Amino acid sequence: MKRFKIRLISGLMVILSLGLAACGAEDDETIVFAEPEWESIWFHNSVAQIIAEEGYGYDTDTQTGSSPATLQGLRDGDIDVYMETWIENMREPYEAGLDAGEIVELSTNFDDNDQGLYVPTYVIEGDEGEGIEPMAPDLESVGDLEEYWEVFEDPDEDGVGRIYGSPPGYEAETIVDAMYEEVGLNENYNLFSPGSEAALNTSLVTEYEDGEPWVGYNWEPTWIIGLLDMTLLEEEDPDDPFFPSQPVTITANSSFAENDDEFVAFLEQYETSSDITGEALHYMEENDADEQEAAEWFLEEYEDLWTEWVPEDVGEDVLASL
Repeated sequence: MKRFKIRLISGLMVILSLGLAACGAEDDETIVFAEPEWESIWFHNSVAQIIAEEGYGYDTDTQTGSSPATLQGLRDGDIDVYMETWIENMREPYEAGLDAGEIVELSTNFDDNDQGLYVPTYVIEGDEGEGIEPMAPDLESVGDLEEYWEVFEDPDEDGVGRIYGSPPGYEAETIVDAMYEEVGLNENYNLFSPGSEAALNTSLVTEYEDGEPWVGYNWEPTWIIGLLDMTLLEEEDPDDPFFPSQPVTITANSSFAENDDEFVAFLEQYETSSDITGEALHYMEENDADEQEAAEWFLEEYEDLWTEWVPEDVGEDVLASL
């Protein structure tokens, strides 16, 4: 009889252990991060992924795509976390997702950001040290570009200027297109699609190094705006701008947020700045580093900041892994 009871207890313990293992499998579920086509979100993804994997024991993955496609993936539950949601660039689907209860806003990653049409500052002010005379001394706003199309002449077509637009697939592409039409820039300029962020930056660096004029879309934080002396042109209607200053939020799929208190609590504390993000991107550029290496640099350089976001034991595990 005693042997029967022992076998019964042993059997119950096996069943219980299998049940606990099944519960643990849910906890070990892979966290999927949105990975659209800009470098700053790659950096923030890597920071969060290292903390998720080394501090909380999760597996992680990313899902690539355009910003509209990845936001839809977040709403559908194919993606769990969006580390940089530029909400003004996709206001309608973002608010629709919030209203439908599909997504939740967890925190503001940073809110000190800019985007729009930029020119090298020497185009307006000149650069005495480089022997560059001002080319467009009265250029202040997007509307002023009408007077200076000859300064920014399109190398492939006589009689018109060239404005470099947003990389394709960014929501900003549709906003730049609308600005181009509504401000009337289409009368004197071609709007040129650069093809990619890398090509956009290459066009800027090439002209900048030669002291030549350039005008086009960019945003902050990026390594290139942090590195070069650039001027953001004012918009025609500051009360209703095409690119308002905006909070860049961390957003999660609602079902994920409801089922993961610990990791969501970390994301709710996650807050950086454009300066910190730009510094990390500059580190990547200067050291030929990828986003993983930049994240490791951040975790070492800003230990006092991010360890406030997590429990002490999680912080210790992450630091030990570096």
